[in-house]
Amino acid sequence: MGRQQARRHWKKIWIGSAGNMVEWFDWFVYASFAPYFASAFFPKGDATAQLMNTAGIFAVGFFMRPVGGWLLGRVGDRRGRKAALTLTVSLMSASAVLIAVAPTYGVAGYGGAAVLLVARLLQGLSVGGEYAASATYLTEAAEPRRRGFASSFQYVSMTLGQILGLALLLLLQHTLSDVALHAWGWRVPFAVGALGAGVVFWLRRSMLETEVYEAEADPGDRGTVRALLRHKREAVLVVALTMGGTVAYYTYTTYLTKYLSHTAGLPQRTATLVSLVALLVFAALQPLAGALSDRVGRRPLLIAFAVGSTFLTVPILTLLARVRSFWPALGLSLLALVVVTGYTSINACVKAELFPTGIRALGVALPYALANAAFGGTAEYVALWFKDAGVESGFAWYVAGCAAVSLVVYATMRETRDLDLTRVGPTPAPLQEKAPTPRTEPA
Repeated sequence: MGRQQARRHWKKIWIGSAGNMVEWFDWFVYASFAPYFASAFFPKGDATAQLMNTAGIFAVGFFMRPVGGWLLGRVGDRRGRKAALTLTVSLMSASAVLIAVAPTYGVAGYGGAAVLLVARLLQGLSVGGEYAASATYLTEAAEPRRRGFASSFQYVSMTLGQILGLALLLLLQHTLSDVALHAWGWRVPFAVGALGAGVVFWLRRSMLETEVYEAEADPGDRGTVRALLRHKREAVLVVALTMGGTVAYYTYTTYLTKYLSHTAGLPQRTATLVSLVALLVFAALQPLAGALSDRVGRRPLLIAFAVGSTFLTVPILTLLARVRSFWPALGLSLLALVVVTGYTSINACVKAELFPTGIRALGVALPYALANAAFGGTAEYVALWFKDAGVESGFAWYVAGCAAVSLVVYATMRETRDLDLTRVGPTPAPLQEKAPTPRTEPA
């Protein structure tokens, strides 16, 4: 790869990923800062009950993701990947502003919770489309033999968004008193997120459309549910692919800090630092695993994840509940995230590779969003439900069971690494190496 071509390649990855980072910063700081603002929107009472209320609103955002997946997936297939990516970051910016200025229960009663709910609905719309648009763009913009590596930056950017959120949380924990954090400090990350979304909006206005999308000669009924129904098998496969991975991912990312704090009894700052360090290592692993999949295929990594998650989840969560210091907690968290890497590093390109160009964005977006609404968005709420019921260990078995279902799917699915992205029909075609088309890149 020449220097100029490499520069164009990294520019596409950067622009395709930067918005994803901001989107997931806003999405995850809700979960990270929930312990500080839970009491601001609901009456005083049991702390677990307040967290369950905020977790319920967190889950509601996931239930809007299928709507966002359908709407923005349609935009991505009919108007282009660039149009969808620009719209998603605009919606996320609006939702961050709403949360930053939402009135508390003491000021507006449940009116503040209503504003919070509306903001989460907008976030659900945005993220429902962002995942598919980003996965599609990164996969299509990559060189054919480096799609796993390029698309792995989707979870690098997602994780960096969460890392930035956790880093900001640590900064605020060390610079503000606990009283100040509960009173107004929790609003800071949402204001930062709104500003970051504005910057990414400006960046995405200058991004190029992918060559694969522009080469689609006959628009036909692309981006419609009717077109998606011609790929029912692939759509069901995306749901099954996502089930185990999304539950495990949210368990060891968004819920991990709360688990270490409320179950293991670690100080809040220690639990936050464990999550931050573990996620830094996790982000660094994604391109390595993505590049490995370009050499050995996607299925071996998916199977390794599912086997590890099925058989190690119960022991890991059981031991995490008993840790009393930083290093054991970090070691177990890293073990869990290494296992999850087998899914996160390549799931974007696997799903994009299943569909032809005209239905790729919607084909990834809608089934993935449905699976996330059913399993990812409810993971934290299910965990807290088991805890509130006095059988917290049941959640570990739930996560392992979801992974076991996905294991069956991974073991029986076809390999997707060598499928041709330019195909237009439902029948998979082998990958054909093509000479790169010269393009004029904006400065």
